[in-house]
Amino acid sequence: MKKHKIIVLTLFLLNIWLSSLTAATVNVKNRHIMVNDTVYVIKGICYNPIPIGTNQRSFGSLADDIELMVAAGINTIRVYAPIDDVSILDIINEAGLKVIISFGYNQDGYYDILSGSFIDYVNKYKNHEVILFWELGNEFNFHPEWFEGELENWYTALNSAADLIHQTDSSHPVATAHGELPNSLAMNMSTNIDIWGLNVYRWDNPEDIFHEYALISNKPMYLSEAGADSYMAEKSNNYEMGKNEIAQANATANILNDVFDNLDVCSGVTIFAFVDELWKAGDNDTQDIGGWAPKSSGVPYDGTANEEYWGIVDINRKTKLAYDVVKNAFKNKGH
Repeated sequence: MKKHKIIVLTLFLLNIWLSSLTAATVNVKNRHIMVNDTVYVIKGICYNPIPIGTNQRSFGSLADDIELMVAAGINTIRVYAPIDDVSILDIINEAGLKVIISFGYNQDGYYDILSGSFIDYVNKYKNHEVILFWELGNEFNFHPEWFEGELENWYTALNSAADLIHQTDSSHPVATAHGELPNSLAMNMSTNIDIWGLNVYRWDNPEDIFHEYALISNKPMYLSEAGADSYMAEKSNNYEMGKNEIAQANATANILNDVFDNLDVCSGVTIFAFVDELWKAGDNDTQDIGGWAPKSSGVPYDGTANEEYWGIVDINRKTKLAYDVVKNAFKNKGH
């Protein structure tokens, strides 16, 4: 009898341990993202850590980066390509952060939508606690040339991919990161999307996007990209030309105020971006001005996206003024 009780107790404890390894239940309710039945506000950062001298992502600085993120109150990391390393996902999870995993359309068969291999990743990691939700594409509506000139081709692929994820994983919603407010074509052809991420650059005041979105959808939305760079291509709005952390910080503060003033519609933001990316505009070994981004005329305060200056920390992880702005907002708002 005593041996039987020990076996029962062992099985009971084993079940508790196994349940701790399964993913949290993430779903949507009204306009909110819910994690285990609690409203989740995304206080996030776009994260694409590419070291000096290369154009390839590396997680060699992950420990230091996470320390800075946690100190800033960041709870969510948005990545632009899947992380196929459970040890990396474990480190992020142990720090108490969650990850939005994005899938591209044509990545030469590497967990992409075109080949269908993205679903292999979903099956592999859908039970990992770190996953917040899956995201399909990043402002692909700005690139009809990738889809034979017809965005209908993208929206068809997007909707089908979302449907396949729903069939495979009942514990996580599916999002897309759309460039600006989706039009009727996007909405009508993408009915399987649960959460709309919007990449929005409307100077330092995205407030109108929340009212506009509320008129066309009752699904959750968040700003999948928003922010400012720390370089002024010209003198404007009393901000001097050249490196200008004050301009970046002020714009970021205003954007975050709008986000947290509209949590009845908006589920948060992933600020673009965590670290400067030196591979985007010229020599990978140096920080260059310039670069190109579609629909970038709304970038504060010069209408120019200097692509290597978007980090809230620089390439050596020195914090900029915008880092403190993010920290203040994430620590004190949106509870």
